[in-house]
This record gives sequence, structure tokens and C-alpha cells, in this order.
Amino acid sequence: MKQLRIGVLVGLFAVAGVVSWAGARLWDTFGSLPSVPVAAPIVLALIAVVLAATALSLRARLRAQREREPDAKGVDPMVAARAVVFGQASALVAALIAGMYGGVGVFLAMEQLDVPARRDQAFYAGGSVLAGAGVVAAAFFLERVLKLPEDDDNDGNGPSAAARA
Repeated sequence: MKQLRIGVLVGLFAVAGVVSWAGARLWDTFGSLPSVPVAAPIVLALIAVVLAATALSLRARLRAQREREPDAKGVDPMVAARAVVFGQASALVAALIAGMYGGVGVFLAMEQLDVPARRDQAFYAGGSVLAGAGVVAAAFFLERVLKLPEDDDNDGNGPSAAARA
């Protein structure tokens, strides 16, 4: 499984932002722009909290297992793999959603901040971008917690030497 790359997430965010900004401009010329839901930043923040709580729980279990504490519960490799996949998928979707609401928020900030309802929509869009960044940060933290240690084979004959060749 490959690690998350910040460049991919920033690229998704930027492309989604530009497309949604252009779409918001186009949609506004033909009619009324749909509103940004109040639940968008709340749902993204909840996902970030779940990811962070999972990372903290697994980190504590791995530390207890590593220190050979009595009654330490180990971490099932499938649970760890599922957690990493959930984190990576959440980060990718959050980058897209944050980009989408970021583009709409930029459109609203440039055009319609004098209308109180649109100001609230821009606030919700900004909150969605911040919550999306929280999801990405929590996913990176989860991935770091569950990263396998590097093979420190000094003679050059181990599995890491074969991977470098």
C-alpha cells in the first residue's frame, strides 16, 4: 500500500477548487447558486475526530504491546490495514470536498459578501475547508502511527536491499 502524498491531495484540492469556482460563476449567471449546507463542516470535523481517535487508540495499543505490558491487547494486522485504507480514502475525499467548497467560498467572497445569507454560506464553506484540512492531518497522523519500522539491515543482503536494487 502506498503512502499518501501531499502533492496529490493539494492537486485534487486545487483542481476541485478551480472547477467549482467556475461552476459557481456559471450557475450564478443562470440562476440562484445552491447553498452550502451547514452540516458540511460538521461531518468533516466528525470524520477528523474519528480518525484522530482511532490513531490515538492504536498508538496506545501498539505502545503497550511494544513495552510488553501485562494484559496488553495487540493490534490485528487487518484492523490496522483497514484503518489506513479508511484514513487514505477519507483524506482523498476530504481534499475533493474541501476544494469544492473552497472554490464556492472564493466565488462568494469575491462577489456576494454584502448579502448576509451569502456571507453565512462563505463562512460554512471556509469551515468546510478547515475541517477538510483536519481530516487530511488526522489521516497523515494515522498513517504515521501505523507505519511499519524500516528494516535496519547493515550488510546489504536483507529485504530492504532487494527493494533498493
